[in-house]
Amino acid sequence: MSAGPSRRTVLLSAAFAAVATPLAAVTAHAAARTPKVLVIGLDGALLGRIKDASTPHLDALMAGGVTGGSRIYADPLAPTLSGPGWSTILTGVWPDKHLVKDNAFTGHAFARYPDFLTRVETAKPALSTYAVSSWAPITDTVFSAAVDTRVSTPSAEYDTGTTSRAVAELGGGDRDAVFVHLDNIDHAGHSYGAASSQYLTAIQTADAQVGQILAAVTGRSTYASEDWLIMVTADHGHTEAGGHGGNTDPERQTFLIAKGGTITAGTTRYDIKMPDVAASALVHLGVTIDAAWGLDGRPLQTPVSDAFDTLRPQLATRVDETGIAAGVTGFTHTPPAGWSVENAAMGTGGMTEWRGWSFTTDEFWTAAERGQQRESNIRARNVFAVADGDEWADRSFTGTFDSTLVSPAWAVTGGSTAVLRYTTLYRQESPQKGEVSVSWDGGTPVTVKTYSADTSSRSEAVTLQVPAGVRSARIRFRYTGGNNWFWTVDGVSLNVS
Repeated sequence: MSAGPSRRTVLLSAAFAAVATPLAAVTAHAAARTPKVLVIGLDGALLGRIKDASTPHLDALMAGGVTGGSRIYADPLAPTLSGPGWSTILTGVWPDKHLVKDNAFTGHAFARYPDFLTRVETAKPALSTYAVSSWAPITDTVFSAAVDTRVSTPSAEYDTGTTSRAVAELGGGDRDAVFVHLDNIDHAGHSYGAASSQYLTAIQTADAQVGQILAAVTGRSTYASEDWLIMVTADHGHTEAGGHGGNTDPERQTFLIAKGGTITAGTTRYDIKMPDVAASALVHLGVTIDAAWGLDGRPLQTPVSDAFDTLRPQLATRVDETGIAAGVTGFTHTPPAGWSVENAAMGTGGMTEWRGWSFTTDEFWTAAERGQQRESNIRARNVFAVADGDEWADRSFTGTFDSTLVSPAWAVTGGSTAVLRYTTLYRQESPQKGEVSVSWDGGTPVTVKTYSADTSSRSEAVTLQVPAGVRSARIRFRYTGGNNWFWTVDGVSLNVS
């Protein structure tokens, strides 16, 4: 008698294989979806006015993806102009790196920090890249000759021509990464102001053009086998009366709407910054971001939050700061779990919002006093910590500003190396000082870094040698001064090697 499988077992196995093979093929097919990227730039568009307008196509993108309002720099880093704005978005770095200060692009550093399509061509030359723009400097200057096709739409055709070209390429071509720039919203802002009906109409026209472009994508014969990441963004905002270039909140406003890939539908994010567009496009296309590139952007696909960001739900409205709109929430003195603020030596009185270390947002803090470089705090995200002696002293006070922000006790290994990382912006005026110290196992704090001169927005990495036998470390940020300037800290972490 045979020891092999029964006829029934064989039949069941064959039947299972007949079912399993197509399922495996479907799974492999799904896994093999081709990643593609489409970035649409709406020059000078305000997210708030998009929400006021009838914009079914942009609304659908927001419902199906993520929406994040954001803010950019102002002078002295760079004015809120298109040159610095689009350079930031397309290169993935801030103006202190790409060096574009105006619309002339004089002294730019695109060779060091190229646009994301150029990085795609360098990393994966087989991919096809395309850029079309209603504002010629984008395709003539920001995007390099490495991009497969760059088109500057003739002025007589303007956004209509840009749209038709984009539709033709997306519908009939096989591009892997596409950038489209539409300009008429910005023109309406300059001519009539962001509060005008003409600006609203321009947004609605742009939405219809976005709809045509999206229809070209979804109408592709290969669409089902493709994984499209679609991002819509803007380079700057506009004042209600019209214009940009200054440091008011409407001029500094930008946004990002993104759908596709691994992005969760219908979400709102507060940590998004404009350099994230380039980083997100690269990651979606399978390009590994090299730390040596020095990108400031983070991929949307892998959000990173810190303890300060957990405070957003408890942020309060103004108390003494009458220059901040009454309905804007944006500060708390209550630290996140595990953190503390030591104010035993802190003076009395002063502006309530800024008495000792506070936790705040860009929107709230910059509104306290514009034009004093608070707008340069570009590398902080979402909620950050600030010690602001200048604003604190704008109301009657006694004593000096002396406050210390203290981290939780983080586990370390004695004899190892640890790296303290955080982003910061520090503006100095004597006798002010910022001190970073570490307390090992609750012992006397040891100073590891001192701030006593202006320090532009940057990401810090301080290497610490952990003493033998030590098991924990607390990081302390102490700010002392009077009617001086400020210090911001965000994204604090301690990485043990």
